[in-house]
Amino acid sequence: MSADYSIDFPVTLHRTLDQLDPRPGLAFMAALCERLLPNHLLYVELTGDGDAKGLRAVMDLIWEALAVRDARIDFERQAEKLVACEPTAEDDSFGDRSALEVTLALSACLDLLRGNAVGAPVEVSRISIGGVERYIDMVEGAQWTDEDAREAALAAHPLMADERAFQQAVLDEVNAGALDRDRLKRLRQLGRNDGISNLGLSLAE
Repeated sequence: MSADYSIDFPVTLHRTLDQLDPRPGLAFMAALCERLLPNHLLYVELTGDGDAKGLRAVMDLIWEALAVRDARIDFERQAEKLVACEPTAEDDSFGDRSALEVTLALSACLDLLRGNAVGAPVEVSRISIGGVERYIDMVEGAQWTDEDAREAALAAHPLMADERAFQQAVLDEVNAGALDRDRLKRLRQLGRNDGISNLGLSLAE
């Protein structure tokens, strides 16, 4: 994934994410993953490659782990199931890459739940930002004359502005109070984003 833009995009945000305790960090990650999910589901619908049902099940279990602290979930087994949900194509197309990145983001959540994910919230933040960056590159990159023009276009693009606002809104909700069921419900609803992904894509289209 190109990281040119995501390196200097949300410096303050990433510093804050690095300071989150594991549970608030996981809540932030889960909301971002929820918003990423349509990218994978749409790829499966269009190509038949991947496992939309399996991916949704893993996502649901991550929310369950947040809501029920003593939930008995075998996260090692869920990690194995997640690998089986990955697209099998190796053509590095935009759709394939975007679908794979959803599984990578969910994998980071499972790593955190297994206690071995230093910097996982920043990783998921970068995955989401990087996907937006690549999408804008793909759609509009041919018209840019140099790197300065590219960076200016990325910074001004509505999708990137929306990404900035979304991640900040999720972080604000995470930090607004105790992560009780009502707050987790609000975070999940925020992540669902009316079924529209970080790339502006929706299964309804």
